[in-house]
This record gives sequence, structure tokens and C-alpha cells, in this order.
Amino acid sequence: MPVILVVDDEPLQRDILKTILDDAGYETYTAASGEEALKILKKYHPDVLLTDLKMDGMDGIELIESIPDDAFTPTTIIMTAHGTITSAVEAMKKGAFDYLTKPLNKDSLLLTIQRAVERTELMKENRQLQKELFERFKIEGIVGKSEKMREALDILKKISGSPATVLIFGESGTGKELVAKAIHYNSPRRTKPFTALNCAAIPENLFESELFGYEPGAFTGAASRRIGLIEATNSGTLFLDEIGDLPLMMQSKLLRVLQDREIRRLGGKESIKVDIRVITATNKDLEKELLKGSFREDLYYRLKVVTIELPPLRSRKEDIPDLSLFFMNKYNIEFGKRVKSLEAAALQALTEYSWPGNIRQLESVIERAVLMSDSGVITLKDIKSELRTSPPVSTTGFDLPDEGINFEEVEKELLKKAMTKANGVVAKAAKLLGMSYKTFWYRWEKLTEENPSAKKTEAE
Repeated sequence: MPVILVVDDEPLQRDILKTILDDAGYETYTAASGEEALKILKKYHPDVLLTDLKMDGMDGIELIESIPDDAFTPTTIIMTAHGTITSAVEAMKKGAFDYLTKPLNKDSLLLTIQRAVERTELMKENRQLQKELFERFKIEGIVGKSEKMREALDILKKISGSPATVLIFGESGTGKELVAKAIHYNSPRRTKPFTALNCAAIPENLFESELFGYEPGAFTGAASRRIGLIEATNSGTLFLDEIGDLPLMMQSKLLRVLQDREIRRLGGKESIKVDIRVITATNKDLEKELLKGSFREDLYYRLKVVTIELPPLRSRKEDIPDLSLFFMNKYNIEFGKRVKSLEAAALQALTEYSWPGNIRQLESVIERAVLMSDSGVITLKDIKSELRTSPPVSTTGFDLPDEGINFEEVEKELLKKAMTKANGVVAKAAKLLGMSYKTFWYRWEKLTEENPSAKKTEAE
């Protein structure tokens, strides 16, 4: 039976509301003040808190702000007079679910209470599902029980408490930033800043000011001091994604930061001591970049004190059911839905798919399926349009030799044929192979020494 707590300093109003709610089948408690309400909340853990806004002593907003944010947090409804609706809206910003204006309408009251109870039940249900998943599979949200993920997570557990730099390898969408956050939030720096920067997204001429900040007059347009990301992250963790795209000039400056533990703002004269942990990630083969001269060897060895390699989703398909359930519950909470499971055909399709966009793509597919689902089950129809498919490749007459094959050579030949068929347009070639643009580009750079034509940036 849902439990309701009514808080009002008017005895007659409390009695009327208790009678209505008891008759509707709810277990109802009452309190004459905010202070009394907090005691009842702690003892009975009500599903819904219905409180007056204006009361002597602690008012409704103060009561909401005083409720502990734990597993027993009720859904809150504010009661207010017509002249104080603005205050009720303010209460909703503080976390109230809805508000009712006095004099209360019985039908509106019961409908709002019903909606609030449903919300609380949904939150409890999803909280329990999330708890079960986290206890079984996660370190700060990382889901996976495959051998390759267990290896990665074993390393993560061992090094999180240390100050060592970490280099994470993995294709786009494999969860490199999630792993970086897990390292940070399982470390002694967990209460300090975590700052992420995608090196591929910053124009080369802005890198130095972005990382180190600047003083007034350092360059045209620098009217005031700006604190850079490194200084702002002091005592915390700086995550540099796509480190392989860091310009050579900035590589030397980053190396100096790692060695000397100090920075100097652009236009500044004084060195500033900093204490940061640096975690980097890339989808490039940095050893190949060393040979090409596009990445500094001294920086490379400074960054790879510890390395973690994240497998692509196609190499850890046994994790797909658990990942799908994890994302399903995540978006149930976000969208207020009640999707409980995936039908067998849908799960089979997800497991058999190649996932060129890796975990990021799987999350997107499940997010859309939860949002669009009209039932409690995700069906094959809900996800089929989101899975990019290719015509089946015939293996009739193909005989696998006893000595096996060099799979990378076969893959390289497929990439080259796709590029030829697409007239050198990377986006089109990627589409022919059912890959994302970034995945194709990563595999092409890894397996070939050729540069695609200038057409690679054309629109699909």
C-alpha cells in the first residue's frame, strides 16, 4: 500500500486530506510542521510527500531542501494559494514533482497523487535494477564480464590509487573516457576536478591558451586573465582524448609539464606549480606515429607508464546482453518508461551485429528503442531500422585453407576494394562495409600505408 505524508499547519485541512486519501486506499500520515515531517519521513519512508508551501517555522521549500537524498526520497507535491504560484514554481526547481492550488479539487488531488506514486514506484524499481547490475558488473558504471574486459578492469583496479600516467587504447566508442573517469573516481583525487579535452577538436593555434591560460595583453583580444585547463584541474585528473592528434609543438610543452610539474600562462612571467594526474587515450597506433615522426618518443614513454587496451564491442559480444540491460534501465529512469526486457529475436540481432560504432552506437540504439517503445518489451521491430545492414556475403565455394589465412591482409584488401568502388570517398567506402567513418579511417590508417584522396571529406 503506498504511503502518503500530509504536512499542513491547519488541523482541519490535514483531517480532510487524510480522510480523502484513506478512502482512496492510501496509508496516510500527517504532520503539523516541517520539523515533525522530517521525523515521520525517517520512520515511515513515505512514497509521496504532500506539503503546504506557507507554514509557521519551516516552510515547504525548506522542508524539501532538508530531505536527505537517499533511497527513501519521496516524490514531493506542493500545496499553495493562488497568490503564491511563483513560489511553487521555485519549489519545483528545488525538486518538487508538482503543485496544487488551494482550494484543492478532489479529482485533481487524487490524479496528482496517483502520478506521484507511480513515479516513486518507477524510481524504486529502476534503482534496484541498477543496483543489481552495478554489483555484478561495474566499476563506476563499466559493464562487462568478458575475458578482455576483465583484464582491462583488473589493471584499472590496481592502478587507480596510484599517481601514474595511463594511456588507453581503443577504437572510437569503446568507452575510453568512461574508463578514465573510473580511474579518477576510484582514486584519492575523486573529490577534485576531472577535466576532459578532445585534442582532435581544438584548433592548433588555440591549444596553448586552452591548456595554459593567458594574462591580459598576451595577444590581441586578451583583455583579461584566463585560467587554463591544467591550472583549473590542479589536484585533479586531466584526460586528453585523441592524444595522437596533439600538435608536435604542444607535445613538447606537455612533456615539460609532466617533468617539471609547473606551467606558465601565455604572457606570464611566473611559473605556477601544478599537481595533476594525466590520463590519455587514442585510437591511433602511436608506435607507427613515432616512425612517421608525428609523435615524440620521449612523450610516448612518459605517457605509457600504464596501458589499458579496450576491445571493440565485436570482440566482446558476450557483454552485449548486460550492456543492453544497463542502458535500458538507464533510459527507463531518464524517460520515465517501464521497459522491462528485450525479446529473444531483438537480443539475437544485437548480439550478431558487428557494431562499427561500438558501445556508443549500442547505447544510442537502446536509448531510441526505450523512448519509442509502446510496451514493456523491446522487440526486433524497435531496433531493426537502427542496425545498418549489408547484403549477405556469399561464402559458397570458399574453402578455408588448412594453414589458415592472414585476416588483416583480407581486411586490408576489403578496405582497398571499398575505396576503389567509392572513388576514394571515405564516407562512401565506410558505408559499403557497414562501418562508421571513424572506424573505417582508423582501420585504414592501421592496415595501410596509403593516404586516401582529397575526396575523403566529401559529404555522404
